[in-house]
Parts: sequence; structure tokens; C-alpha cells
Amino acid sequence: MVAGPAVSESAKRLALISAILASTIAAVDSSAVNVALPAIGRDLGGGFAAQQWISNAYLLTLSALILLAGSLTDRLGERRVFTAGVAGFGIGSALCAAAPTIGVLIAARALQGVSGALLTPAALAIIVSVFPRAERGAAIGTWTAWGGIGILAGPVLGGQIVDSASWRWIFLINVPLVMIALALSRVAVPGRAQTTGTVRIDWAGAALAASGLAGVSFGLIEQPVLGWSDPGVWGALVAGVGLLTSFIMFEARTPMPMLPLKLFARRNFAVANAQTFAMYGGIGLLGFFVTIYLQQVAGYSALKSGVTGLVPTIVMFLLSARMGRLADRYGARPFLTIGPLLVAAGFGLMQRYGVSVSLLRDVLPALLVLSLGLSMTVAPLTATVLADASQSDAGIASAINNAIARTGGLIAVAAVGAVVSAHYGSLLDQRLGHRLPASSQAAVRQAKRRTFGTIEARAVPAADRAFAQRTAAGASEDAFHLAVGIAAGLLVIAGIGGGLGLRTQRRTVVAAGGCAGGQLSGAPLAVGKSELAAAAAVAVE
Repeated sequence: MVAGPAVSESAKRLALISAILASTIAAVDSSAVNVALPAIGRDLGGGFAAQQWISNAYLLTLSALILLAGSLTDRLGERRVFTAGVAGFGIGSALCAAAPTIGVLIAARALQGVSGALLTPAALAIIVSVFPRAERGAAIGTWTAWGGIGILAGPVLGGQIVDSASWRWIFLINVPLVMIALALSRVAVPGRAQTTGTVRIDWAGAALAASGLAGVSFGLIEQPVLGWSDPGVWGALVAGVGLLTSFIMFEARTPMPMLPLKLFARRNFAVANAQTFAMYGGIGLLGFFVTIYLQQVAGYSALKSGVTGLVPTIVMFLLSARMGRLADRYGARPFLTIGPLLVAAGFGLMQRYGVSVSLLRDVLPALLVLSLGLSMTVAPLTATVLADASQSDAGIASAINNAIARTGGLIAVAAVGAVVSAHYGSLLDQRLGHRLPASSQAAVRQAKRRTFGTIEARAVPAADRAFAQRTAAGASEDAFHLAVGIAAGLLVIAGIGGGLGLRTQRRTVVAAGGCAGGQLSGAPLAVGKSELAAAAAVAVE
């Protein structure tokens, strides 16, 4: 895509502000929601599975549609798709804020994911359409930086809102900001005619991917509640795996796939994306499990748990670009070996977290080690993906890497959540099954549904209350240690896989940073025909 007719300086500024505002809203919202999960659970109920769905409904639709969004923007025009995405995100936010039940909230989160998948590549396309090539890199850098600020601010703002008002305001404040972004885009972004016949949209591939991910997610999340024998659980898993297999087979045959499998024939591309899946699976577990544990077991406020999220973001902001330059000089392989192992060590230090967790002695050391590992990994990982793709494939390679990152987080939270929930329930049965009377078993079953929850004191005889509470807390601690142990294992596999699987080479595609996780390291500067797909490199979390 090339820039269209000359646009006035004021229109450029307004268009950039509109793109920044929409993307930042989505970034803040996505990073703030995990902090609000315990408060949402207290208000709407639904247990641990519902908390997983609140996170995964967004990731599922975003993961399935992000590869499709660039083609859709090419076909319909950036202003149409951007307007649809921003408006949809606003509607989804309003529905989240007003949700009377957990089911409505989950459905609204799915709508936010669809909208986020649309607005992100369209926002980049707007920048490309209004800025000439000489000014484009600076504009993209500004847009990306504000997205990073949104991710940085999200947990803190979300924690403050939850503690001082209500979790519903996290979503409600989006609505007026969305209206401003829509008004600015209407004034400043030029429209263009729809393209016909030149861009094929892979609707079938998107449907197969979304249905397959939904089936797998449903089976894994609901298994601890319904059990493996339930036809809904094993049926969803079988259907999900079958649909994902059909998706791969379809993409291999269709002439214009949204997932070009030919790229995976390149060794470094395949290995780096496998590392991405494991890496961002671990990051997904960090954002989900640690936030819930610190609030529901360690007694942190929403704000205090949100503040802990600043540590990796600040460290990465300070070190990622430097690590990227060092990887350029010495090659990415040592960074993609040592970095994941350091992240694993950070997760290992979280094994020290108990019922009482010190911010300085426990949380800070673990997060500093983990953050150093992330800083060593993120920029070299994306650079490796891009370096093993040709210039014409750079955009779609970046988009694939982003989609795999999202899918890694989605699958990890669902799968590890199932394991952790089952382990927690088993521990409660072992430790409380014979100590409490039959009248208290309903309270035990309710605690098992929540995971990292407490047993209702009034349902337990006074003589057994202290023991029951200590046992539930100890089971939560052990279940949490299992979660971070699995995360550490994923990162050890990623590090060993990088050391053994990657071929040493220097980067051949020059980029400002771009990153699968939407971090703070920037976006590709060279934007050509595939820049819409490259938008996924800075997609919202």
C-alpha cells in the first residue's frame, strides 16, 4: 500500500491521535482486566472457570481473527474497518460494564476480542494512508509507544479503579474515549473505495481456527467442573482438535491462505515460533495466575497486585532495545537460549510464594530475574522470525508470530488451569474429606469451584474453622506452585529448543523492534504491501 493524496498536517495529527487513542484504550483494557478478576468473581460468581473464560474469550477471538484482519482492511478500506473495530470495542465495553451475569460478561469480552482484531491493523493502515513514507516510521513509533504506555498503565489504573470504585468502571470509561476516537477518524481519515477481486478473504480458515480454539478451550476449562466423562468435555476436545487439524489441511490447499504454511519450512522461523508459543504461554500464566493468587490468597489489594506488573514492563522498556542491538552483533541464538532459562528461573523463584508474600523479599527478586530474561528474548525472538522471511513475507511472518503468541497464552491458561484446578480439588479432598462433617461438604465443593478460594466459615463447625481455612490456603499454595512450575518447564523447553534448534545467523530484515507480545520495542519501519499484516506485531494484548 502506498500513501494516498496529500493530507494536511492537522489531518495527519488528528488521524494519528485517533489511531493512538483507539489502540491505547484496547491496551489499557486488556492489561487491566486480570487485576479485576477477583473482584468480578466476588460480584458475579462463576468460580475459577469463569475467570478463565473472561480472559480467554478475548484471546480466543483475537487469536483467530488477527491474521484475517489485514485482508479485510485491504478489501474494505482502513476507515471502514477501523470504525467497525472501534465502535465494536465501545459496544463491547458498555456491555461488559453493564453485564448482569458472568455469561453476558464473557460474551462481551469475546466481542471486544473481535473488535481488537479489527482495529489494530486498521489503525496502522490509517497511519500508512495519511503519512508519506518519509514520516511514517516516526508516526508508527509514536503509535507503538502509546500502546506500550497503555499496557504499562493498565494494571495500575485497573487496580486503583477496583479499589476505589468498581470493576465495571474499567470498561465504562472506554465509552466516551471510543466516541472521541470515532469522531476524529470521521474528520481526519480519508475514505477509499472498496477493492474488488484483488484481495481474497479466508473466511473458511478463520471459521475453522476460531471453532477449533473454542472447542479446545471449552473442554479444558470446563473439565474440572464437569469431569472427563461428560460428553460436552470430551466431545468439545475431540471436535476442537479435529477442526484445528482441518484448519491446517485447508490452509495447505487453499490458494490464498491466511496462514501460509510454506514459511514453516524455514528452520529458524519454525523454531522461533515454537519458542514464541512456549514463551507467551508462560507469560499468559504469569498474568493470570499470579494476579489472582496475590489477591485471593496473599491478601494483596487490586492496586498492589497491579503495581507488581510494572516491574517487567519497566525493565523491558529499559533493556529490550539494547538487547536487540546486542543480538544483532552477536547473533540471536545465545539470547534465545539464556533468556528463556532466566524467565524459567524467575518462575522458579515464585516457588517461594506462600500464604504470606513479601513484595520486596519474594515478588521483586522473582520479577527482576524473569524480566531480565524477557528483555533478552523478546526483540531477538521477533527479529529471528523476520530475518528468516523474505522482505515480501515480513508482514505476514510478523502477523503469524503474533497470532501464535496469543494462541500460546490462550491454550496455556486453559490447559494449566484445568491441571491446577484438578490438583487443588484433589488436595482439598485428601486433606479435608475425613475431617469435616457431611454438612460442610457443600462448602468444600464450592471452594473447589473457585480455586485459590477460601471455605465459607459459617458452613464449618467452629472447632474446625481454623483448620479448614489453613488447609484451603495450603492447597492454594501448592496448586499455585504447580502452575508456576509448569510455566518454568515451558520456558526451559523453549531455551533448550532455541539452543539446539536455531541456526546462527545475522538479521536480514531491518526492523525497529516489532514484537509478538505487543511490548514496547516498536514496529517494523519498512512498510510495503504487507504492512497491514505487520500490524499484528504491535497488536494489543
